[in-house]
Amino acid sequence: MSNQALIEATKTFVKETLKDAEGGHDWFHIERVYKNALLIAKGETVDLLVVTLGALLHDIADSKFHNGDSTIGPKVAGAFLLKHNVDSATINHVIKIIENISYSSNIGTENAFKSIELDVVQDADRLDAIGAIGISRTFNYGGFKNRALYNPEIKPNLNLTKAEYKASNAPTINHFYEKLLLLKDMMNTKTGGKIAKQRHQYMVDFLQQFDAEWEGKR
Repeated sequence: MSNQALIEATKTFVKETLKDAEGGHDWFHIERVYKNALLIAKGETVDLLVVTLGALLHDIADSKFHNGDSTIGPKVAGAFLLKHNVDSATINHVIKIIENISYSSNIGTENAFKSIELDVVQDADRLDAIGAIGISRTFNYGGFKNRALYNPEIKPNLNLTKAEYKASNAPTINHFYEKLLLLKDMMNTKTGGKIAKQRHQYMVDFLQQFDAEWEGKR
């Protein structure tokens, strides 16, 4: 199977697998991350097939929707790639990307696995968590979990442990301060950082407007 045929088969597999997924973690999220990854990869020396497969398969079974089990995604992705006779080195690299890409997997620990391909896909995923799309996804997920929009009495926790982060049911606005506003300074690549800076400012402006409206000032 050619690389292009493999990529098309992967897209079809992901679309089918995520056809009923929550709106912020569906095929369109995957497609945006894929496009972001290809854009960022232009400025880096990478294995483009690994970047492509990593981006397409990174959320094939997000632990948030599988009772916190972070092992399902790598297993599903690995089985799919093995079925399509992908070489073991590529499979292992893609699995490592899936295992290490999430924000929560890096809380309170130094990421033991490093590669430029992971850096690219991680930046692409983080870009989809901020800016206009990030705001939309955040409130969509908050609604999906029936969380309050905002509660001034519940302050953001800026020192969440990994367990606290995963178990949090805090109001949606808190998520901006507990994660999203931190991502700009966590980007790995020059291109990712440049795009993140603009998207970060969009969120800052949104939160200022939100606060003003909440207080009846505008």
